[in-house]
Amino acid sequence: MRIVSLFSGAGGLDWGFLKAGHQIVWANDNFEVAVETYKQNIGAHIVLKPIEKVKNSEIPSCDVVIGGFPCQGFSVANRKRTAKDKRNTLYLQFLRILKAKKPKYFLAENVKGLLSLEQGKVFEAMINDFSKAGYKVKHTVVNAADYGVPQKRERVIILGTRKTEDKEIDFPAPTHCSPGKANLNYLKPWISIGEALKGIPEPGNAANLPNHTCSKYKLIFNGHIGHRRIDPTKPAPTVTGRGDGRGGVVVLHHPKNHRRMSARELATAQSFPLDYNFYGSQSSAYRQIANAVPPKLALSLALSIPRD
Repeated sequence: MRIVSLFSGAGGLDWGFLKAGHQIVWANDNFEVAVETYKQNIGAHIVLKPIEKVKNSEIPSCDVVIGGFPCQGFSVANRKRTAKDKRNTLYLQFLRILKAKKPKYFLAENVKGLLSLEQGKVFEAMINDFSKAGYKVKHTVVNAADYGVPQKRERVIILGTRKTEDKEIDFPAPTHCSPGKANLNYLKPWISIGEALKGIPEPGNAANLPNHTCSKYKLIFNGHIGHRRIDPTKPAPTVTGRGDGRGGVVVLHHPKNHRRMSARELATAQSFPLDYNFYGSQSSAYRQIANAVPPKLALSLALSIPRD
């Protein structure tokens, strides 16, 4: 299927669609270092440009539009979240392109906090907008750990099928579950963060691993985000990042709890391949990784797209 990717970032979502056999015909983002990362790992078809400045005529025809419109305005981590936050209007650009290109399907990803913004009124308006644009819409909350990602990361997935289509896009069935339920459900147990990182040596002992440098920040254990003890026998907590570009980033502790994870290790927690190279500074790499869709989750979602 021909895929147009919006708000592509470092390419986590697109990686999954490529691995599923789809073709990314056009991609876009406004974060320069993430675009360079995308070019190095995915391809040169990505366009660095604010989406609101992209004309409909610049975007090729496609079968599917995918994208995670920026979520920081929606996140519960943003205590000042409001419907007036300008980042919350970027979904209208997603909608504009849907109306212009009329793909068979669309897939949007966002934080779970989107569902409760303004007592659910914002999400309800979005669903109504997509329906009026000619799509049958469904949504659910998925946990990335249920798809082989060594991280508990809940996200809302919105799927749309053009009302003229017979085959409807649907959510992928989980492949993993909590260890206590694995035998009951005939699924694989969740992948723990300790298991995922066991083959990665300490920074400085693996010159061939890209982005394997870590923060020298002194560890604090107070239970808050970025200051929690990590249980090596469980998937990691949600990888988070600051979206405003100021200050540092929130980085999880290593499962041995002796330092913070390197960017390489955090990318592994997101299920990126070891050879996926992130362009830019260490802080920028952390941000790109934290804002990405986990590639293994993306692959499961991509495999759910009906084929012609």
